[in-house]
Amino acid sequence: MPGTYTQTLKTESYNGTVSINTGLFIAGQWVDPVEPDTLDIINPATGRVITPISLGSSKDVDIAVAAAAKAFKESWGLKVPGSVRGQMLNKLADLIERDADEIAALEALDVGWNYATMSKRAVSGTVGCYRYYAGLADKLQGKTIETNDMRFAYTKREPYGVVGLVVPWNFPLSVTAWKVGPALATGNSVILKPSELAPLSALKLASLINEAGFPPGSFNLINGYGNTVGQAICEHPKIGKVAFTGSTLTGRKVLKASADSNLKVVTLELGGKSPTIIFDDADVEQAVKWASMSVFMHSGQMCIAGSRIFVHEAIYDKFIKGLAGSAQYLAANAGGQFVPTTLHGPLISQTQFDKVLGYIQSGKDDGAKVITGGERIGDEGYFVKPTIFADCTPDMKIVKEEIFGPVAAVTKFKTEEEVIELANDTMYGLGFNVFTENMSRAIRISNAAEAGSVWVNCASSPDVGVPFGGYKQSGIGFESGQEALEIYTQLKAVHINIGRKL
Repeated sequence: MPGTYTQTLKTESYNGTVSINTGLFIAGQWVDPVEPDTLDIINPATGRVITPISLGSSKDVDIAVAAAAKAFKESWGLKVPGSVRGQMLNKLADLIERDADEIAALEALDVGWNYATMSKRAVSGTVGCYRYYAGLADKLQGKTIETNDMRFAYTKREPYGVVGLVVPWNFPLSVTAWKVGPALATGNSVILKPSELAPLSALKLASLINEAGFPPGSFNLINGYGNTVGQAICEHPKIGKVAFTGSTLTGRKVLKASADSNLKVVTLELGGKSPTIIFDDADVEQAVKWASMSVFMHSGQMCIAGSRIFVHEAIYDKFIKGLAGSAQYLAANAGGQFVPTTLHGPLISQTQFDKVLGYIQSGKDDGAKVITGGERIGDEGYFVKPTIFADCTPDMKIVKEEIFGPVAAVTKFKTEEEVIELANDTMYGLGFNVFTENMSRAIRISNAAEAGSVWVNCASSPDVGVPFGGYKQSGIGFESGQEALEIYTQLKAVHINIGRKL
């Protein structure tokens, strides 16, 4: 029998009990893996084990795909009207809202962020996401096409059937909703692989699926590693579509697996090294706040973190002083997930901790100037001080590579033309932030930006109703917004002969 994790938490922020099933969820039931094995989930604030969970394998993926295909053929997909799919998604949103405090606590435990702010905000956004796609579930549309008077032609959008969804550890609840919402809204059967580092909220989500009314097999969850379960999903010949969020390196492997198997359609949301440009006419106080949020929120573990900051020479010193003050304030308020005053949390794992400290050492070795930070906090958990490097140059590793930690590389610039070249000088193209009161300049910069999302006088702020995706090596395809309906459906053209004789 699959195990459970139950824990009563009595903290300043949350006083209650969290409980989840730790098995695999296949065909509406909690099951043990074919090959019994477990994986320990770690609390990043302490480095201690939260709970073991069942660890799946390719054999479990095969079983889940069979269940998903059966559901798609018999009780899901086009067998269920879009309006009914929408009702189920709305019911799921209701259930998440009902259990919001518990879900937020689970998300805080394994992700490491603050329960009262980040975690509860993530739950609220997740509810909104499922409601958004509930409203679109019955609005899949085709069109009629004029050809000639002897042909009636039209198009329609249809689900792929079985889709594989592989989500990351940094925003597990939110990114799961961005994928599961439109995938179910369009009638696909889902195989979800949560991150092996932060699966708790996804396991809780699975426990609500039956109550929301989804038929067995329409939603399945397999815990596991990327090189086993993730690879099995990407290679499976009966999965028609894969959506992956994660590193660019792994994204290449996903594409290769698709090419080597059944040429399944792939959507990728990958890494980033987003620029934040601050002109001399910007509101410096606001620019400091937004830039700090963009690079230090969630300890910099965001694909759209504005980690390359370009500041006009006229306000460079003023900006550096303001950003340093913000970083120091965050460091002074680092702490655990359930401490109300916590503003800065841990990195997700020992591996990520070591990686970030390695990048910080690289910045020092390359001659960048440490303004503040540059070291760990305390001796428990995976905490690193928000770090600012000044006087950075384009050839430095901390400027070129995605760090995924609370590290800002600040560079001075003189002209608009110069900073556009600097900002676009990256293999990534996910986000792009610009601060200026000159709207003509803002539009010029937005047009010149080689990135999928541009934020003007704000930073790194996606919205469920707006498409989100990357240029260059930051991904393929756009999620969120109505565009997500297109990436989870395939287009069919129908030609009807109404008079032509041979």
